[in-house]
Amino acid sequence: MYRAGSFVASHVEPTREDQTQPNGVDLTLDAVFEQREPGRIGLDGKEIGERQVREPEQVGTGAGELDDDAGTYYLEEGSYVVRYGETISIPEGHVGFVYPRSSLMRNSCMLNTAVWDAGYTGKGEGLLQVHHDVELVEGARIAQLVLAEAEHDGEYDGTYQGENL
Repeated sequence: MYRAGSFVASHVEPTREDQTQPNGVDLTLDAVFEQREPGRIGLDGKEIGERQVREPEQVGTGAGELDDDAGTYYLEEGSYVVRYGETISIPEGHVGFVYPRSSLMRNSCMLNTAVWDAGYTGKGEGLLQVHHDVELVEGARIAQLVLAEAEHDGEYDGTYQGENL
């Protein structure tokens, strides 16, 4: 069974009131990276290829004014790694799934993520596929975390435990 947004919000910080949805919590854009070097996934471990952080720009809102203090990422067609702005703690007895917000898909973008095991804590990442140029503002809501009750054998204690904290 999927949990209510208020329950999910109790395991995500920081959150604003507008991030809590009926069945989950919206995750915001913290950073964008471009993969520069190949990675490796072998039988004896893994290596993440070198990444370069994209710097946001100050872009006008269309009315000639700037979006507060937030920067804007102008992303051309391609693949990017995005980091979420919130620290997530998947509670015992649950599994987490992250889905793209529909506004991403309506702008020809897709967000791919993996299963988030019970016990994971960190600021996670996702693969953003941009199929048509798009502008994303820092702090914009790009994904939604949902939690489902699940049986599990142990808790997550892997390489990404505590990532980006």
